[in-house]
Order: sequence, then C-alpha cells, then structure tokens
Amino acid sequence: MCLRFLVFAPLLVVLSLTVNANPAAPSSADPELRRLLAEAIAASDSFNDRFDAEVWLFDMSSRLKRFVPDKEFRLNLLKNIHREATRVTLPPELVIAVIEIESSFDAFAISRSGAQGLMQVMPFWLDEIGHPDDNLVDMETNLRMGCTILKYYLDMEKNNLRGALARYNGSYGDIKHTYSNKVLNALTKRWYQK
Repeated sequence: MCLRFLVFAPLLVVLSLTVNANPAAPSSADPELRRLLAEAIAASDSFNDRFDAEVWLFDMSSRLKRFVPDKEFRLNLLKNIHREATRVTLPPELVIAVIEIESSFDAFAISRSGAQGLMQVMPFWLDEIGHPDDNLVDMETNLRMGCTILKYYLDMEKNNLRGALARYNGSYGDIKHTYSNKVLNALTKRWYQK
C-alpha cells in the first residue's frame, strides 16, 4: 500500500466531514487549550527517516519557492513546520495551507486584530500561558503555538476540519465557510501531495 495513501487517508476523511451546527465559540481562553500551549513550549519532534525528509523537503520546497524565494529561510521554515505539525499529529501540508492564507508566509505579519506571525497567533495567549515575554514573530514560537491551537480546535470539533479552521480564524458560525474554503482550496491545489 502506498505510504502517501496511509498518511493522507485520515486527512481525506477529515476533509469530507461537515460543519458542526453549533455556532457558539468559547468566550474566554479555554483552560485545556492554555495547558496544551504551556506544555507545547518544551516539546519537539521531526522526521523519523532521512529519505522521507529529503523527499518531502525537496517537494515542498519547490512548491513553496514562488512564495518564499530565499532557499535557506524556506528550508528552515519547512523543517519547523514539519516538526511542529508532527508533534501534534497534524498534516504539515495543512499547516502550510493555513500559513498561506493567514500571513502569506510573512513571519512579521500583524493583522488588524493584532494577531502576529506566520500563523497569526493572538498575543493574549502569551499571558494566558505565563510566557508574556515570548515573541510571536519568532518562527518556532509562532508555529508551536499555532499548531497546538489548531490541533486543539480539530479535537474540539471531533476532526471536523471546516469547523476547526473556522474556530482557528475566529469565523465560527460563518455559514459560507469562507476562511475554511480558502484554506482547503490552498491545501488541495498547492500543498496536498498526490
């Protein structure tokens, strides 16, 4: 059986799920998410096999080149994305798609609402987890927190990817699923390995 099928079969199942009808988003920082973010600060994982790493990095680097021309930054970004996504069992390609939509791969991006960095993490999380001096435009910090938050919402939504993406973006309840559709479109057109 093809290794890519085994890796992406769960993602395809997740993509096929429908949105949870409950539009209510949590009104304050969830204690469980706060705990997960605090634990994430100390953990890290990466590739298990050098060959798999080389194949994935080469493939993703050539896809990402049009967005991130600097090769050194691009490879460092991909290694960090893979490590943080793998740590929380998210497909790295999904994280790349989220970053494309959230910040267009600009590590210094700041939104009108104050979200910062590649994955557009809100600064209040730093206070919530007791790390007020951390820097959200730091690639590793931003990816660690962003991946942890996205995974938490995916678990909260019982693997409903559209609902999790909407929660991540703060657009939960948008019946058109505009943000979720943008991420899923980027994922299937540019990042999903066929």
